[in-house]
Amino acid sequence: MPFSATWHNILDNAEELPSDATLLTPLSREPFRIRDVQEYRVLIEYRNKDGTTPLQREQFETLFQRVEESRGEFDLDRLPPDAEPYATVLSLHPRFEIDDREGTLTESETPTSSPLVDAHEVDTDKGEREEPDIPVYADALLLIDALERYDPTDLEGMDTPVLVNLYTLLSDVQRDANDLRQDVRSVLLDRLHHDQPVSGQYGSVQRTSRRNRSLRNEDEVIQKLEAEGIDRERVTSVDTSKVDEALEVTELAESDLYEIEESAYVRKADVDEEEKETRLQGLKDRLAATNEETDELQKEIEELEQRIDDLTSFDTGSSFQSK
Repeated sequence: MPFSATWHNILDNAEELPSDATLLTPLSREPFRIRDVQEYRVLIEYRNKDGTTPLQREQFETLFQRVEESRGEFDLDRLPPDAEPYATVLSLHPRFEIDDREGTLTESETPTSSPLVDAHEVDTDKGEREEPDIPVYADALLLIDALERYDPTDLEGMDTPVLVNLYTLLSDVQRDANDLRQDVRSVLLDRLHHDQPVSGQYGSVQRTSRRNRSLRNEDEVIQKLEAEGIDRERVTSVDTSKVDEALEVTELAESDLYEIEESAYVRKADVDEEEKETRLQGLKDRLAATNEETDELQKEIEELEQRIDDLTSFDTGSSFQSK
């Protein structure tokens, strides 16, 4: 396949993208947009950086050749620094595909669509919002309601029942959020590669690993250390479980062998699920009753965002004066 034909196909597809289409780099998942398409380069703009970055035709051709040399499957980990957007833009061609799970850029005889040109659909979703059927949503809604009705910056001035309500809801949200966080983490682990950070709208995550150690059989450990000249006494210590057994058959008090410090804490004893459900249904009814106001507010927000985008987007001097 001659690169000239490939290049013009890329340019055509880039020009057809919506102006608000957000693309993602394949490894770091950094969002960017195409700002201009020219004969020998493509200008992009990163969401979190000022100014535009030119992607040169020659570099696209080099990447194209690397894919050809790799028999149609190029390992994205081989990309030089700051070269990730080249792979994303190249994948606009229907015969090039990025597998972000495998970390590869492949050439195929079957036309494909780029999986990295869909972030704008998430950011500007105007569809009807649906209530997620998960515990953390319901408990978070109740917690928000409680925080709006009482001043969380004045805990000392709150009545005890209010503090109990807040503590209960905070505990439930913490538990539910942690359960959901673990579910999200297990899915993310399959999508993160190369220990590179992946960015989203609110932050970034990175795949890391930790080492967990546990001693082998005690006799085996001591035997090997003694063979290296380490005395048994240097590595053996008092076993608390054996100390407790000894306490039961002696007249020693617990304080004779342990340093004891007592601390008080609050533990959730019970949850009134019926009362929570009643309050939650009332909140849902209130939200449903304000749908029209919410829609109107959403339109105003979108109009304001568009005005801000118009004011901050790049324009030539002549176009600015014409406005």
